[in-house]
Amino acid sequence: MKFAQEKGIEILHLAQKNFPTENNYEETLLSALCERNIDFILLAGYMKKIPSCIVSAFEKKILNIHPALLPKYGGEGMFGMNVHRAVITNNETISGATVHFVSDEYDKGEILLQHTVAVLPSDTPETLSEKVLAVEHLLYIEALKKVLIG
Repeated sequence: MKFAQEKGIEILHLAQKNFPTENNYEETLLSALCERNIDFILLAGYMKKIPSCIVSAFEKKILNIHPALLPKYGGEGMFGMNVHRAVITNNETISGATVHFVSDEYDKGEILLQHTVAVLPSDTPETLSEKVLAVEHLLYIEALKKVLIG
């Protein structure tokens, strides 16, 4: 928030709990995005499912980054350390990050880019998380460039 304030970027917070119905929240959110002529929605660490009306209105305009190689290790419950624990438990030798378009299902949207990291026998969920996070930052920028340039 501080960054946005310093740069004069509008901040708008819409909490679903402040609306009488889910439908009312979704309509207000969609309206707010459209009124502001939003070109892209970039998600990073966002844990809630994006409403279908938003996904439809912004088809191939919503990007998300996932801390694993999709489609493996994606879907409901596959986030944060859960992903890294699963990768290590299954004795995988590679993991990585995926940037994908958001669809109506968790982590099922079209994959835009992926980057791998080696999983070493000595890795813990924490060390693997650090390695994946390092490539996530670079990968997201590369993916955004790809979308903007075409």
